[in-house]
Amino acid sequence: MKIVAGIKPAAWLAAALFLLGPVLARADFPGPPVDPAIQGGPRTAVFAGGCFWGVEAVFERLQGVQEVVSGYSGGEQKTASYPLVGTGRTGHAESVRITYDPARVSYGTLLKVLFSVAHDPTQLNYQGPDHGTQYRSAIFYADEGQRRVAEEYIRALDKARVFPRKIVTQLAPLEAFYPAEEYHQDYLKGNPTQPYIVMWDLPKLAHLEREYPQLLR
Repeated sequence: MKIVAGIKPAAWLAAALFLLGPVLARADFPGPPVDPAIQGGPRTAVFAGGCFWGVEAVFERLQGVQEVVSGYSGGEQKTASYPLVGTGRTGHAESVRITYDPARVSYGTLLKVLFSVAHDPTQLNYQGPDHGTQYRSAIFYADEGQRRVAEEYIRALDKARVFPRKIVTQLAPLEAFYPAEEYHQDYLKGNPTQPYIVMWDLPKLAHLEREYPQLLR
């Protein structure tokens, strides 16, 4: 359940601990594998990393990203609604679908931002205060090229020990993506002072700006 009330002191400590792993990891964060040669126009990537509000906002800041949509992936169409997904029993994860120009930003770069900024990939079936399989870390790959790059990168990150715990990110083929309700789209832009956004998501944007200014629009 997302925090919507006031911010308690203990929650500040939880937020700091949640963000500490990725912050420490980025200093020696390995680069991703080289993407396979891609011809043609825009491509899509679907990632899950906890509450989609902050993940969406992170990827919207990147050069070469044309659109980011919050939604659900991993379950059936009939259960792709916020109240049902929130039960944790639908198989869905809160996800984002990223449409990007591979000539301007690679899939590997998107993965690097996912792992080093957008979420903590060592938390199993939760992110920060949000618990349940709907908040799991997952990569829904669209083809074998994406699967290979993701697998190789996870192995490289684990080998480099940039996180204190093993990465638990799930890799699964992309069966379908269902956009979330309209009020979830661009939620951070419309609600920048909402307590949950202030505590858990604005720090991610600050880290992105500090660590990867060359990737920003």
